[in-house]
Amino acid sequence: MTRQVCGISGGKDSSALAIYMRDKVPDMEYFFCDTGAELPETYRYLSKLEVVLGKPITRLNSSRGFDHYFEVFRGALPSPQMRWCTTLLKIKPLEDWIGEEVVTSYVAIRADESNRKGYVSTKPNIKTEFPFVDDGIDHAGVLRILEDAGLNLPEYYEWRTRSGCYFCFFQRKAEWVGLADKHPDLFKRAVAIEQKVLKDAGVAGDADFGSSAMKGRQYTWSQGETLTELLGRREEIMRKHEESLKRAQKKRSNVPLSEVLADALDDDDEATPCTMCHL
Repeated sequence: MTRQVCGISGGKDSSALAIYMRDKVPDMEYFFCDTGAELPETYRYLSKLEVVLGKPITRLNSSRGFDHYFEVFRGALPSPQMRWCTTLLKIKPLEDWIGEEVVTSYVAIRADESNRKGYVSTKPNIKTEFPFVDDGIDHAGVLRILEDAGLNLPEYYEWRTRSGCYFCFFQRKAEWVGLADKHPDLFKRAVAIEQKVLKDAGVAGDADFGSSAMKGRQYTWSQGETLTELLGRREEIMRKHEESLKRAQKKRSNVPLSEVLADALDDDDEATPCTMCHL
């Protein structure tokens, strides 16, 4: 018998897909790969989604947490070039949970972004389906599904456009400022991790970082500067962000705030995120 599974990241697309498939596949198993470093808003949203689905969402945790792998990879933070957080804290727990059973995995790539790639396993026992692509459901369709279910968008869409860990290296500059404002304790944790890497790499600190030959994504969460340097530029970053918001609002009227925010933050974007985390 083939197991039917649907992964949920805590973002709007995967949540909408879970709701969309609820009645189509009654025996669907829903799962969430929990790194232990997710935003509080994500955990609250999952609880609301479970009520809508009428069944629990299985939390998949790595046998070893982020701190363990941080020690293993000491000297290099996870980055777009080395996504060990995704591989070890999300993909490995999922494939361990599935094992050798035959599985159909439903992935929330939308019809208007069919060129994107979600998690597609190389394991021969896992078949991947893309219901939104097959059924022509786009961004507007996703929002309708959430609205009809009374779920709406996760709270973090007020300041951030992606789900994922609080220290996610795909965050834009303005989103790091948002983290510092909304969750100062989590921002401090991210700073502490970064400073530990800098210290082990022999970088004296923020004062010396700008002139260091070691400057780069290997040692900092955000490209080209430490988080304390970034926060020191708060006014500049948020001024540019507000200007981007105004430009985005002029270009696209009558669209959800989250969509305007995404357009504005794209000005500061650096790479395409892994959809395993961000759908």
